[in-house]
Amino acid sequence: MNPIHRQLRLAAIALTVSLASSAWAADHDAVNLTSIKPIHSTNFGIDQTEIESIKAKMQAAVDGDYIAGALLLVGNAEGIGMLESVGYRAKGDATPINKDTIFRIYSMTKPIISVAAMMLVEEGKLALNDPVSKYIPEFANLQVINQESGAVSAAKNVMTIQHLLTQESGLIQAIFSPDTALGKRYAAELGGDMTARELAGRLGKMPVFFEPGTAWHYGHSTDVLGAVLEVAAGQTLDVLLKERIFDPLGMDETSFWVPKSKANRVAEPIHGEMTDNTIPRKLLSGGGGLNSTTEDYVRFAEMLLNGGIYRGNRIIKESTLDKMTEHYITDDVSREFFFYRNTGNWGLGFHLQPTTGDANGPHNFGWRGIGGTLFLVDRENDFFMIYMEQKRGGPRGAPFDNNVAQQVVYEAMRN
Repeated sequence: MNPIHRQLRLAAIALTVSLASSAWAADHDAVNLTSIKPIHSTNFGIDQTEIESIKAKMQAAVDGDYIAGALLLVGNAEGIGMLESVGYRAKGDATPINKDTIFRIYSMTKPIISVAAMMLVEEGKLALNDPVSKYIPEFANLQVINQESGAVSAAKNVMTIQHLLTQESGLIQAIFSPDTALGKRYAAELGGDMTARELAGRLGKMPVFFEPGTAWHYGHSTDVLGAVLEVAAGQTLDVLLKERIFDPLGMDETSFWVPKSKANRVAEPIHGEMTDNTIPRKLLSGGGGLNSTTEDYVRFAEMLLNGGIYRGNRIIKESTLDKMTEHYITDDVSREFFFYRNTGNWGLGFHLQPTTGDANGPHNFGWRGIGGTLFLVDRENDFFMIYMEQKRGGPRGAPFDNNVAQQVVYEAMRN
């Protein structure tokens, strides 16, 4: 049994909430969220001194004008063992960050879409080896661009649903490949508001960056997957997610846009601008379009930690979740563009990061959003972690961010 796991078991999973401000205490009883509840314990082996040190680092990021506010939460199915928040909804705003603050979670949308996709696989409405062109015909005559010459030729491999889930489709994104010929073409031709199906159709008419299945590259794969789900289920993505995931989990604050009446709860960055998420758009982006609260995302993370069950309600089979957390970047797949190069792996919609020095040993899974958010689930050590902030550009060197959050939580647990 590894050191973290031993600490958690010794604590008997009896948890306590360390409330970050009186605002948390004031509205705690008014919220029907049984996963956030005060129970006395040792905080997953994180003592009060360590909690204070972590919170001081979070506060330093606020005091240094890197972010307006942030929230860090560690918990499991028994409750929340650590919950700290600092700062405010926006610069100059008097509303503290709390569990009801609405964040643009961007790519933390992707794991939700991936779970929905695998639910359709379980139902036989989708198969991992299905060609994408079965649902989006524009992909039928797939072409590959030569990265050096710009020449285009017919693809030898068929792009499948699995390739979309594993980010091995050959689809990229302009923001991650701005200096490539294909990245420039994306930037020029993919502007304007369009439906997910229209976006997928445009992408299907363009070449891909490499032969599907031969490399990992972050991009529009999950946007196309969202369009596939709409076709396969015969529902728009918002309705599909509401019926299959949000309603069963009670995620009633998670949506593609925020009602104007809730605009005062939306967190904002200090540097740069983020899209006004109170303005409905045609594009329901499976790759990064959702808004959510910490309270809502706790429910999703808890379901994953508990093998696909949330409070007795099965969302997805445990065997399916096990398949989603297998290593899909095999030795024959290029890691040239993988964010972590030789560290970790990628599953069907999740990062897979080792929790020990053994690359083949236990790992957590989850993903992050470009606006500064992060969630991870560690089934070996029986906890999930959620970090929320809103950051878009600005000075480098913040004393706290989603990378630091993961690092300090694991360090504190191991002490």
